[in-house]
Amino acid sequence: MDPLATLEEALASAAPKVGEAATVEDIDRIESALLGKESAVGQVRRAMAAIAPEDRPRVGARLNEVTTEIQRLIEARRAELQAAEDARRLAEDAIDVTLESVRMPAGSRHLIQQVIDEVVDIFVGLGYRVAEGPEAELAWYNFDALNTPKTHPSRLESDTMYLDWGNPEDEVLLRTQTSPVQARYMESHQPPVYIVAPGRTYRTDTVDATHLPVFHQIEGLAVDEGLTLGDLRGTLAHFAREFFGSGTQVRLRPSFFPFTEPSAELDVSCFACDGGEPGCRVCGGAGWLEMLGCGMVDPNVLSAAGYDPEVLSGFAFGVGVERLAMVRHGLDSIKNFIDNDIRFLRQFP
Repeated sequence: MDPLATLEEALASAAPKVGEAATVEDIDRIESALLGKESAVGQVRRAMAAIAPEDRPRVGARLNEVTTEIQRLIEARRAELQAAEDARRLAEDAIDVTLESVRMPAGSRHLIQQVIDEVVDIFVGLGYRVAEGPEAELAWYNFDALNTPKTHPSRLESDTMYLDWGNPEDEVLLRTQTSPVQARYMESHQPPVYIVAPGRTYRTDTVDATHLPVFHQIEGLAVDEGLTLGDLRGTLAHFAREFFGSGTQVRLRPSFFPFTEPSAELDVSCFACDGGEPGCRVCGGAGWLEMLGCGMVDPNVLSAAGYDPEVLSGFAFGVGVERLAMVRHGLDSIKNFIDNDIRFLRQFP
């Protein structure tokens, strides 16, 4: 074997072989083939001991030159392939920061909550405070403190959802109205009192177009010296104009509630036909819409709270939130509020 000829042949074949490498893995295999133990260069390196002493320096010098040149070719090609691989990975993993990020669609308040917030804002604007109470209530606050007699049919299990029924001293129930909040507030606050009490209420009603076993109410209470039925009417007239429109008229019809005396139903003029158009989709041509119950606070209710009915007077009112929403938006079924139909909910963003 002529070592110098072998080295020159190895150097001449190195450039084409290195150029054929397409990946970093290919260049690693080619490096082993050109410079490894079994390569031509490796064979010359192992044969150095058998070369004549006078030729050994010349062959050794050329061996180093060829090895260095082949290594240079390999490293240059490896750098090219590594750069191409890095660029490919960057392109695959690239994130275009100019694009809008993925966002979850924004939700909105349910129509019931919208109505609650609007009504509460109207009364807060009049100086009322918001009061809250427990939904699991004692029968005392739900009935007795509100002048509801033991024989009243609403106290039967057929009308009220009891959690612990049977002992009148500590019966626990799901409140049938938010009026217990009024009793609790008066018990712990000195007059004057001006509050609204929004919240969820429960009754054993069968689900139909106008009834739900779980619904929402907003009740109001004012207790002060010298309050009259005129103050009640003026307050509710202001509420009706703010909620239904500035041209809304109101009227009071005599009614009965255990906790108010005298009691009344509040009607508002139809905002759709403005006074009794035959076949009106909202009032049916009557011209008036029954809206809420109200009245002057019964003296017994004031006494139960520790107030002096000889000095103080007050008025109270209660309205169903679902009723307000249905009338205002012309809805024909209260079940729309619990169906979770996105097509319905999207109408009230």
